[in-house]
Amino acid sequence: MIVTFGEIMMRLAPTGYLRLNQTSQLEMTFGGGEANVAVSLANYNKHARFVTGLPDNDIGAACLGQLRKWNVDTSQIKTNFGRMGIYYCEKGASQRPSKVIYDRAGSVFSQMKSEDFDWDTIFEGAKWFHFTGITPALSDNIAEATLEACKRAKAKNITVSCDLNYRKKLWSKEKANRIMSGLMPYVDVLIANEEDANDVFGIKAGNTDVTAGKLCFDSYRDVAKQIVDRFGIKTVAVTLRESVSASNNLWSALLYDNGNLYSSKKYNIQIVDRVGGGDSFGAGLIYGLTEGYDCQRALEFATAASCLKHTIEGDFNNVSVFEVEALADGDGSGRVQR
Repeated sequence: MIVTFGEIMMRLAPTGYLRLNQTSQLEMTFGGGEANVAVSLANYNKHARFVTGLPDNDIGAACLGQLRKWNVDTSQIKTNFGRMGIYYCEKGASQRPSKVIYDRAGSVFSQMKSEDFDWDTIFEGAKWFHFTGITPALSDNIAEATLEACKRAKAKNITVSCDLNYRKKLWSKEKANRIMSGLMPYVDVLIANEEDANDVFGIKAGNTDVTAGKLCFDSYRDVAKQIVDRFGIKTVAVTLRESVSASNNLWSALLYDNGNLYSSKKYNIQIVDRVGGGDSFGAGLIYGLTEGYDCQRALEFATAASCLKHTIEGDFNNVSVFEVEALADGDGSGRVQR
């Protein structure tokens, strides 16, 4: 079983590529880093347990219903009086970037305390624990709960993975560095993108300009090695996004494991919805590693899974293992399947 821990939010978005000031209607769905990972893993027939807090009202019930629809284990989700976090998503196109507006302060989950989580029960039967850097950024209470979860997972010999996921709207780089550095000794697998390592740990890839969409792939081996040397993490994955425009990205990834570097194939993606792209990579990597894939195969599965997510509306990656493996094996033509 794989346990994920974090906040799920209501997503409100205009249809298609309308801007927020153009529409009178917003579509309601749900999403959040660790929830997206749990849904992907459940969709791959893994036992995925998502741990969070939700409001005890119809909105919370609707969210639970969506998670259960995807066969996510919701047995350790607690409900309480309060509100659900919201984010508004305006999809970009061509040279106009996507835009996210958060309205999540004071949510039920962010107000929970470490003692609200029974980790012995939560981790019963678990082999893997996953969280992102978004979770400890939500409040000091949740940061303490995340640290306690990592300590308890490590004591039970549960593999711990973390996606750095730095969000400047939630906390400063200085606080992120302090809190995340304290969590890293418990992490076995770290996932980052081309900006996270610099924003959180001050580890910068040379000859790289993210804004211009220019990445120096060789520099990321050094980034991964610096992370490993500083924190003793066994495995570091780096997703690499070359942004031609909001509609067109080149997507690939690297994996650094026990001193060995692996690189994936590169995908030229025409984007439908990029939200959740990193989460789908994390879920794919967890799936591959828990299935016993070698490092190269696990990396290719994760990168292909994330490529497909960019073509799907909403936060959740609604694809099968068969579809991911077909793309990883080279079937990227997009021809009609009959």
